[in-house]
Amino acid sequence: MSLFAASRLSYVASGSALVEDASFALEAGTLTALIGPNGAGKTTMLRLALGLLEASAGSAQIRGRNIAAMRPIERARLLAYLPQQRPLVWPQPVRDIVALGRFAYGGGPSHLSSGDADAVTRAIASCDLEGFEERAADTLSGGELSRVHLARALAAETPVVIADEPVAALDPRYAHEILRLFKCASGEGRALLTVLHDLPLTARYADRIIWMSKGRVIADGTPNETLTPDRLREVFGIEACIDVDGTGSVSIDILGPSAEDG
Repeated sequence: MSLFAASRLSYVASGSALVEDASFALEAGTLTALIGPNGAGKTTMLRLALGLLEASAGSAQIRGRNIAAMRPIERARLLAYLPQQRPLVWPQPVRDIVALGRFAYGGGPSHLSSGDADAVTRAIASCDLEGFEERAADTLSGGELSRVHLARALAAETPVVIADEPVAALDPRYAHEILRLFKCASGEGRALLTVLHDLPLTARYADRIIWMSKGRVIADGTPNETLTPDRLREVFGIEACIDVDGTGSVSIDILGPSAEDG
């Protein structure tokens, strides 16, 4: 059984279908990328799947349980969510931010049990933040702060982690670092789903790709199966060369807009 499964999710607003009949599943030990152009419905679909937005139709389950019927604290113990916007109310120390990941277990920055403290320490180490524990958040670079938010999610030690554009606006080095951390977390048996716009990063790190266009899931499979010049032309309006090496790894060279898009 999949750790997480969404079935035929739909969402209609002001008479328009923003998401239509969308289904996907997440398996333990995999990193899945959700890709598609701006306005394709990716964030809306995630919010529906997470039970943060009431679906017009369809449902989502984690470990066979209906997410919409779960209490927030139950849901928070099974999945961690990193939204696009991750505001900080005040410049907290790094350890305190990471400790917020233990909230669903009754832990917090000022009252961590030994188990909570161990989980925070593990998350800090896994995100290469040792030595940063007392640094204030407003002194960190964008890449460092992204690692802190990821550590907060990992501190919850949930089987499922979902992130919406975690590498947006990061330089190439930090983007690769974040994806490597995601890959490592999936290697520990978690199921990770992340929205990405960087197609070469997607090809390099994702085990599976979910493709969205105009509110629908139009393809779902490995990079080798789904990354094709025709699909990139159809979904993104770009021309690209795809190369598959002897190990099956896929690389992509984006040439530019397709002719029909000018």
